[in-house]
This record gives sequence, structure tokens and C-alpha cells, in this order.
Amino acid sequence: MKKVVLGLLAIGLSYQAYSQVIKTEQLSEVSVYATNYKYLNELNTSEEASVPVELLHRKVAAFNVKESDFYQDDYDLYQVNFFIPEGTILAAYDGDGKLIRTAERFKNINLPNAVKKSVYDRFPEWTISKDIYLVNYQDTKGASKTYKLKLENGDKVLRVKVDDMGNFL
Repeated sequence: MKKVVLGLLAIGLSYQAYSQVIKTEQLSEVSVYATNYKYLNELNTSEEASVPVELLHRKVAAFNVKESDFYQDDYDLYQVNFFIPEGTILAAYDGDGKLIRTAERFKNINLPNAVKKSVYDRFPEWTISKDIYLVNYQDTKGASKTYKLKLENGDKVLRVKVDDMGNFL
């Protein structure tokens, strides 16, 4: 019985020695560049945004017009819609795939702390029942972010607009 166990142990250890062979392969060169990095930098905040919004922003920045089915050399402007249940982004790209401008609208997302704090400081007994997040990005001007909020206090309703820093508009 000892010989059988020792034999199986020896075979098991020697079999694993063959699995440690590492093959090296030469990979082709890959160049990575971000054409729409300014868009992501403009929309990046110090605090965590809503996950669906962040994922859609990354999709817009990574979209390559030249690899799409509708790309033709004749056109100078391409408008592409991106949809998720929480919102939509209408993005305009030039013929080279550079993002020129976006119009974005999202409903009921996670609000930044600055917005929540300014609303609760000014309206302490009110609750935020609905919110709409609007972003207008232009390559030359940057991004403007606005929050439209619906506040409720019992049967009273109040609508306010706030920018991303918590300033009332």
C-alpha cells in the first residue's frame, strides 16, 4: 500500500513539472492615445458620480467614429445618441473622431455633496423628490453642469436650479 501511495505521489509531482514551461512570444506594437481626454477631464469631479453616468461618459469618450458602420469620408460632422435608462447623451464628432460637443440629460442620479449641502442649508425642512442633471460640453468652452431639483415639504412643491458647486441660479 505504501508503494502505491508513494508511486502516485511521485507521478503527481512529476506531472506538474511539465506544466511550468513558459513560452515567450513577440507581441506587435500598440499605440494608445486619447482623443477625447479633455471631455473626461472637464466632467471629472473629486467625488464619486453616479456609476451609470460615469460609464456612459466613458463610452462617449472612447467611441470611434471611423470604426462605425455609418462612417464616410464625405461628412465633417457626426451626431451620435447614447442611451441608458437614467439618461441620454447626444454627442457631435468631427470627421477625425474628435468630440466637439455634447448635450446630456440624466434623471434621479446621485447628487454631489456640495449641491446637497447647499439645498439642505437653504431649505432645511424640504426633501429632494426629483432631480435632473444637465450637462452641455463644448470643446472650446468646457462643460456647464446644472441640476434642476424638485423640492417637497408636505403638500408644498418648489423647483430650483443649482450649479455643480451648489450655487443657486
